[in-house]
Amino acid sequence: MLANFDLNEYQYSPLQIEMSSTSRQDGIFEDKMGMTVTSGVVTIKKDNSNLIGISIGGGAPLCPCLYIVQVFDNTPAAKDGTLQSGDELVGVNGNSVKGKTKVEVAKMIQACKEEVQIKYNKLHADPQRGKTLDIILKKVKHRLVENMSTTTADALGLSRAILCNDTLVQKLEELEKTELMYRSLVDHTKRVLKAFYGLLLVFKGDISS
Repeated sequence: MLANFDLNEYQYSPLQIEMSSTSRQDGIFEDKMGMTVTSGVVTIKKDNSNLIGISIGGGAPLCPCLYIVQVFDNTPAAKDGTLQSGDELVGVNGNSVKGKTKVEVAKMIQACKEEVQIKYNKLHADPQRGKTLDIILKKVKHRLVENMSTTTADALGLSRAILCNDTLVQKLEELEKTELMYRSLVDHTKRVLKAFYGLLLVFKGDISS
């Protein structure tokens, strides 16, 4: 039976898979979902309080990387405009921060006088979806913190105190207050119109006292 089986009928060829040079060297394929990562170094001058105006999250022992949770308004970092929420911190003044805690990195930044040099990695998403992605990520961040212990949230840089300073939250609160104001105005207008209608009926003699 095997003698009648023609092996030449089937042709085989190796499967070719194109991978980046980094992936071929490491033997690991990383799908970045169409996003790109760029690295850079920025020098920021400190304010009179010896601060640059960022909050740091992640770090040892729970997170393999350190990243910027928030850039506070009207601070040297905000005025410079280079660093943004979500950027990974790679080094401070030429020293790597890999394996360090966020407290250790904060002390490294504080130890620098007048100015500090920050090395960072920045993730770039599709520009057409940038705003939508930012809102989605912030919504996810708030959902996570609501169901997370204080210790875990603080370790990841997602403490409630930080979220209270989120500009998105502030805008949302302003919109909610505006909504309540307009609802009150509508209810008041309805009552005024109803009162005028009652007066008209009285003047027409439809209602007698």
